[in-house]
Amino acid sequence: MGVATPVELVATGVVLVVTVVAGTVVHELSHAVALQALRVPCTVVAFPDSGKAGFLSGVTGRWATVKPTANRDRLSPWRLRVAALTPVCLLAPFVLVGAGVAPDPLATGSPPVVAATAGWVGCALPSPADFALVWTPEQALSGHDRTESERKRSRRNEDARGELTAKRDV
Repeated sequence: MGVATPVELVATGVVLVVTVVAGTVVHELSHAVALQALRVPCTVVAFPDSGKAGFLSGVTGRWATVKPTANRDRLSPWRLRVAALTPVCLLAPFVLVGAGVAPDPLATGSPPVVAATAGWVGCALPSPADFALVWTPEQALSGHDRTESERKRSRRNEDARGELTAKRDV
């Protein structure tokens, strides 16, 4: 294959960006689907770092995150481990290539196809946070417990403030 033209280079860049964005969404949704299948309610939060200032924070920060909303009795280390590793399922099409059932996308030699393949495979890899969850789910569970107790404490404080305000109004 010869030297790529400027149009091919731009197309390759656009394909890579679109593939990584789509792959990131599918990566996070795979966590959510796994948790839902394991009967753990969760929410998907887009751009959880958006409160931080600057464009660079939006580009280099987290684009999405999945937060389990279940009580501690629904969460268990094995459920968190399974959910953390589910993005590996995005490699299923490449297993078909290895089995000879699907064509090899890299065999085309087309830069946009190679970029899309690389972007998709990159999104299939568990993130560092996913690996941390696989190896130390107990830490995440203790953090979840602490967060839950902080929420309850905050609700009690709000209720107490509301009662004080109501008493002053009387």
